[in-house]
Amino acid sequence: MIVERPPDDFSIEKKISWAKRVFHRLRNQLLTDERITRLLERLRTAIAESRTERSRTGIVALCTACEQREGGSCCGAGMERRYSATLLLINLFLGVKLPEERMNPSSCFFLGNEGCRLMARHVICVNYLCKKITDKVSIPQLAALREKEGVELEVLFLLNERLRDILESRFYSSGSPETS
Repeated sequence: MIVERPPDDFSIEKKISWAKRVFHRLRNQLLTDERITRLLERLRTAIAESRTERSRTGIVALCTACEQREGGSCCGAGMERRYSATLLLINLFLGVKLPEERMNPSSCFFLGNEGCRLMARHVICVNYLCKKITDKVSIPQLAALREKEGVELEVLFLLNERLRDILESRFYSSGSPETS
């Protein structure tokens, strides 16, 4: 089955549409790849561990308070443009229901009432910590968090590359993109 290449230079809605289309068409075929299934499991574990660490350090509470009291800014409108269609496809494999609309016009497309609605996030969204956080969280806590985030990002990178390699070698058309 041939699919079009991902529209990484298009709107977030078009990237979401591509990810959903590819997921529904190729999910079973892609999950026959043992490396993909292993990496998905490793990624779920790594995300859970870094989220637990982020919560344990108090960062989740600090970010929530900032967003609610001060309007936040870290997850502002436009951050979603950094997300590739392949990263959105990975989120579908992780069981995420991709949103169909932005909840707040001044926020990232993926920001929900309880934080990011994605599991697999862009590297900047994982790595960025504002001065308020770095001033309040101890260096040993930050180091422990960074170690867990490093594992998460490494596994995410490997999975992203594996999916792109398989899609490129087996499923992309060589001509113009499909419109169906």
